[in-house]
Amino acid sequence: MYMLSNLFQGTLLLALGLVLAISSCKEEEENKTKPLEYGTVNDFDENIYRTVKIGDNWWMAENLKVTKFRSGVSITQVPNANQWTTSQAAYCIYDNNTSAPGLLYNWPAANHPDGLAPEGWHIATEQDWKELELSLGLSSSETEKLNWRESGAIGDKLKVVAPTGWTIFGDVWGNNSSGFSALAGGCRLYNGTWANPGLSSCGYWWTSTEQSSEFAWFRSLDYKKSGIFRYYVQKSYGMSIRCVKDK
Repeated sequence: MYMLSNLFQGTLLLALGLVLAISSCKEEEENKTKPLEYGTVNDFDENIYRTVKIGDNWWMAENLKVTKFRSGVSITQVPNANQWTTSQAAYCIYDNNTSAPGLLYNWPAANHPDGLAPEGWHIATEQDWKELELSLGLSSSETEKLNWRESGAIGDKLKVVAPTGWTIFGDVWGNNSSGFSALAGGCRLYNGTWANPGLSSCGYWWTSTEQSSEFAWFRSLDYKKSGIFRYYVQKSYGMSIRCVKDK
């Protein structure tokens, strides 16, 4: 009788385990096939951006291109390298190429108290980026690492499918499964020159989080990398910006 009872309990536990495993697999499969949620948001210039929900956050699915703060004050455009500044809020277009995806901003613009983001939104913080990475497959420990994090091919999930937006090179492995729709916008270096290679090969995005009084955190994607790069850089750089909806 005791043996039968143990046998029954073991069978019950096995059956329960199978049910849970099947349920977990089904939930995972449903999450993979769940359609993306999209929306729109306007900035102060009345540019309309497509937005996408990734994890628990709503992200812009395009780079910011506003030329005014929410206060209505215009941001200075600086096309020339010798005029690039770190003391005054400024923006530029990579290599003055009007086909560039959005604008590049210096840190004084990204960190300006008047705000660049649309009303009810904010420039993505370091924590926002980590939450995005977690939702796409990075572990908590990996989100804290520096340099390239290749696990889960996060970069491929963020980049648009080639050749759109990455037209110089053919071997871009982006699948854009996240809907983030990252494009290669290049960046402006500390001395005002353009990063090379840049447009159509690399993308760089500020976070609104300082690493120190001289440096701030950023993320980068590359045409030949499946991961996402995390590091900090001098505030004299010019980078793209993505915004996240306030909760």
